[in-house]
Amino acid sequence: MISAMLQYIQRSPDCFHAVEELRQRLLREGYTELRPGRWQLTAGGKYFTTKNGSAMMAFRLPQEAPAGFLLTASHSDSPTWRIKNTNVNAAGCIKLNVEGYGGMIMSTWLDRPLSAAGRVLVRDEAAGTLESRLVDLDRDLLVIPSLAIHMDRTLNSGHAFNPQVDMQPLYGLEGSKPFPALLAEAAGVKEEDIVDFDLSLYTRQAPTRIGPDGELFMAPRIDDLECAATTLYGFLDAAPETDSACAPVWAMFDNEEVGSSTRQGADSSFLRDVLDRILNAIPHSAQAQAQAFANSFVLSADNAHAVHPNFADKADPCNKVILGKGVVVKVNASQKYTTSGLTGAIFKEICRKNNVPVQVFANRADLPGGSTLGNLQSHTVPVPMVDIGLAQLAMHSAVETAAVADADAMVRAVAGFYRVHLRSLGDARYTLE
Repeated sequence: MISAMLQYIQRSPDCFHAVEELRQRLLREGYTELRPGRWQLTAGGKYFTTKNGSAMMAFRLPQEAPAGFLLTASHSDSPTWRIKNTNVNAAGCIKLNVEGYGGMIMSTWLDRPLSAAGRVLVRDEAAGTLESRLVDLDRDLLVIPSLAIHMDRTLNSGHAFNPQVDMQPLYGLEGSKPFPALLAEAAGVKEEDIVDFDLSLYTRQAPTRIGPDGELFMAPRIDDLECAATTLYGFLDAAPETDSACAPVWAMFDNEEVGSSTRQGADSSFLRDVLDRILNAIPHSAQAQAQAFANSFVLSADNAHAVHPNFADKADPCNKVILGKGVVVKVNASQKYTTSGLTGAIFKEICRKNNVPVQVFANRADLPGGSTLGNLQSHTVPVPMVDIGLAQLAMHSAVETAAVADADAMVRAVAGFYRVHLRSLGDARYTLE
């Protein structure tokens, strides 16, 4: 499993490729792709749909009207640099003009080989169409060079990075082959037929295992492609014949790193629209619809901070998350995470039944943390949720570190979750068969 996950991360330099890779996997698994128009769904069918090419959902239908929904949700995007302009002349060099996407650790992007990937929007005059094509320049192409310490003695004592000044990538020398020409070659079109693009930088470092026994791995975009991949593997491992009466749904949203408030983000109607279309495909009463939501449950999967061995004091002293010690349940008094005592207990019981170790993450009381997509999903799908994740170091670095055993634990936990017969017996009372 770990090899497949690392290969997936390597092949997903941006959110569009992250979706396309899993789209191809679902097609190989026999899932039917649904287009935006009218859906023709049949009992026992396996389906998926995408939105903006950067978000997607997959689901299986039971033979009868769903008794509820069992959902997992992750996100496809990671902090990066979005390209705004492809030709800036400066000091005999050509730069790209970029803008930060999400809250990254800027220094980690310096002095390493970079490339660019995403999509280009292409005009076809003959057909009268405008279509999206994925591109990955897939070479050591760019660098964001540091300023020499001789010219800035503050570099090792708290340099404040200015993204407009410090973080603009070097492309080549004046007279070099234009960047748009590379895009056209990668897309297989004429340069003049490219109308626009959505392109990001990515580090060229390949995922790799480290440690004396390969027990750790380093990779770009662990947050949140590790959760995206492992939740999908768990979704697929829970084969249709083991599904509960609740319809299993797997979701991967976009734009979590910038607030999720887009048409393909967790704060959109995307999830609710899909669930409504599932319910409308199988005759049911209004009462049955309300009952289905009462029996539903969501795992919001986004990675968590492990205790840093050099900065252990940054972790809550009573809720220390350790690399390799299992799936993480995330709690926050201000509900930046949606976990409650009830939802945490349900997930812990599922993990206990499947022999999956569980740890609990909470921020220090004097150190506010981040948020994720669970509390935003509840705006349109008000069902019980728990925020979970996998422990990692250096979150939002260009390259992050995590443990192999934890990824395996997530797959087993999610597969067990999709097999559970969850039923509400009243407010805050459930059966877990």
